This record gives sequence, C-alpha cells and structure tokens, in this order.
Amino acid sequence: MPCRTTWSRLLPLTLVMGSIFFLSHQPGDSLSLPDIVNIDKLLHALVYAALGLAFLFALSPAWRRQRPVAAGCATVCFCLMYGISDEFHQSFISGRFSSGADLVADAAGGVVAAVSHWQWRRRQVQGGRQEAR
Repeated sequence: MPCRTTWSRLLPLTLVMGSIFFLSHQPGDSLSLPDIVNIDKLLHALVYAALGLAFLFALSPAWRRQRPVAAGCATVCFCLMYGISDEFHQSFISGRFSSGADLVADAAGGVVAAVSHWQWRRRQVQGGRQEAR
C-alpha cells in the first residue's frame, strides 16, 4: 500500500508539469492573452504556485512536517529548476522566447506555494494546541 500511496502523490505533480509543458509548446501566435500589463507574469506565478503545491503534496508528509523550511526551500528550487527547463524549451518554439522576468515569476510562484503551505501548517499546529487545552 505505501508504494501505491507514493505513486498517487506524484500524479498531481505529473499533471501540472505536463500542462506547463503543453502550454509552453504552443506557438507564440496561437496564444491570446487579455491586454493587461504583465498578465503573463501573473499567470506564470499562479501556474508555478500550483506546481509548488503539487510538489509539496508529492513530498512525504512526515518529511514536510519535520522539516518545513527544507520542504519550502526544495519547493522554490524545484519551481526555479522547472522554470529554467521551461524557458529553455520555449526558446525552440516558433514565436516564443526565453525571459528572465518569466523565470522570476516562476520562482515567485514557488515562494507563494511554500509560504502558503507554511502558514497552513502553522494554523493547523495552533489549532491543535487550542483543542488540547
């Protein structure tokens, strides 16, 4: 059973990574975003926040609980490394190009995921302490 649990924890991560790859593989002229300043950066941050949350979910719950700072740092590093590979991939797609600003947005999404997880865990722990009283 633990092996099945491990694989099922990887499914959301695989789906998000595959979605990012699919979207990055679309030619530049096939994308139409609303005419809002920096909407692409916001979308990068949101998608990479989802990637970060999926990565955190894939980690062992015990490890996340025992090492929350390490889990957060691993999440940001994972998002940054996947962002680098995504930007490299885009450099080969017609009408697309690599962007350092996109990479910063990707890392920011990882930070949002890590901080959100940390806040959620902190509230869980505080809630458990209040119930114990």
